[in-house]
Amino acid sequence: MAIELEFERPIVELRKKIMELKEFTQNADVDLSSEIKKLEIRLEKLEKEIYENIKPWDRVQIARHPMRPTTLDYISNLFDDFFECHGDRTFADDEAIVGGIAKFKGLPVTVIGHQRGKDTKENIRRNFGMPHPEGYRKALRLMKQADKFNRPIICFIDTKGAYPGKAAEERGQSEAIARNLFEMAGLKVPIICIVIGEGGSGGALALGVGNRIYMLENSTYSVISPEGAAAILWKDASKAKNAAETMRITAPDLKELGVIDDIIPEIKGGAHKDVKQQSKEIEAILTNSLKELLSLSEEQLITDRYNRFRTIGEYGFIQEFIGV
Repeated sequence: MAIELEFERPIVELRKKIMELKEFTQNADVDLSSEIKKLEIRLEKLEKEIYENIKPWDRVQIARHPMRPTTLDYISNLFDDFFECHGDRTFADDEAIVGGIAKFKGLPVTVIGHQRGKDTKENIRRNFGMPHPEGYRKALRLMKQADKFNRPIICFIDTKGAYPGKAAEERGQSEAIARNLFEMAGLKVPIICIVIGEGGSGGALALGVGNRIYMLENSTYSVISPEGAAAILWKDASKAKNAAETMRITAPDLKELGVIDDIIPEIKGGAHKDVKQQSKEIEAILTNSLKELLSLSEEQLITDRYNRFRTIGEYGFIQEFIGV
């Protein structure tokens, strides 16, 4: 059963009305074709109006859609011969992060990403996509392996944030995230990062130090959730919609701010509408990025990554300095 989002209700209701008229026409042998045609034209205009003017909070809802494609969905549509690797060789295998070796158009690559579930059972198994330290250590192990064997790294980011529980803190959550940031900065292979859903805080950034950073059109990337920001700013988490408007966490905002390199267009209504078509959009970006980055030397890749993140800081400083 399709899950409707709040901003899509006018579209859903009009579609339902059209279907009811079509069924009535068939059963009652009445010609309502002209009325149906008018409603279909109205539906087309309504869809264009709503989907071309999606608000930040609407994008948050799309990014959180239960059926939004996950890392494993994109792996199955984009890569061949995926071999998943497990465990951090220290404590355990964290299923909130998946990773392994695959081929992209014949090129050996390492693929790593956050993995959430699509139902209650799988979400519990995947800890709702919130990794423990061993998840980030598994990711780092695979990155170092990729560096050793000269394989490009592709990261899919989709998490509300790193798991904040007591056990995670006891096993070194902050250190694990910091270690990933440090190590990723110096890897000698291309790193491409794509935010496919929610990109939350350090939990997202631990897989996000790349030469190129992209976001799906309706994804979000932020230091805190809108609910968390609202609770801090206004002592009221119910004002999350207002927070989303002011935080500038959507792909268009972050492209303007220089935090990401480009936006990957989404299927009308969200990636969950057609994962195969959405995968083709990602495939085009990966193809172009890999072609560009594979032409760079190891030193150039590291310098490119360094300059990419340094530019973000410079942009913010300049804007503040000139009072924009």
